[in-house]
Amino acid sequence: MKGTPLQPLSDWDLSQLNYIISEYGENKSHLISILQDIQKRFGYLPRNELKILSHRLGIPLSKIYKVATFYKSFSLTPRGRHVCQVCMGTACHVRGAPMVLESIERELGVSAGGTTGDMRFSLVTVNCLGACALGPVVVIDGEYHGHMTPSKVVKLLGRYR
Repeated sequence: MKGTPLQPLSDWDLSQLNYIISEYGENKSHLISILQDIQKRFGYLPRNELKILSHRLGIPLSKIYKVATFYKSFSLTPRGRHVCQVCMGTACHVRGAPMVLESIERELGVSAGGTTGDMRFSLVTVNCLGACALGPVVVIDGEYHGHMTPSKVVKLLGRYR
């Protein structure tokens, strides 16, 4: 990591990154918010952008990676166009979330934590989505879908294809 040179960013990428950092006044106490905005803009946390952020905020790159890997909502690799989250919390689990997850994995041809080859879907599991009464719950692109079953989730995925 240490000796890896920066790859040149496109003018658009650099202007987007500069805009995000300047919105927070280059204040290192806003690191999480800056990372959230970078991920929203780029779809993940690109390595080059993190190196520039490290330099601009005066934060060691290792600390930025520590924060980025601590929170499950951050991704260091590109995510698919649609992010599919499956709640595996206790309430969802006992109501069939493992079978719903298996159905999604089969339908998309990808395991939890992965992204389809066409970059259309990323599949992640989460510990709780806070919608226990609706379990099992699947969230796609921020939209909650409750009382999922293996057959319902296959139909649901069809709406996003």
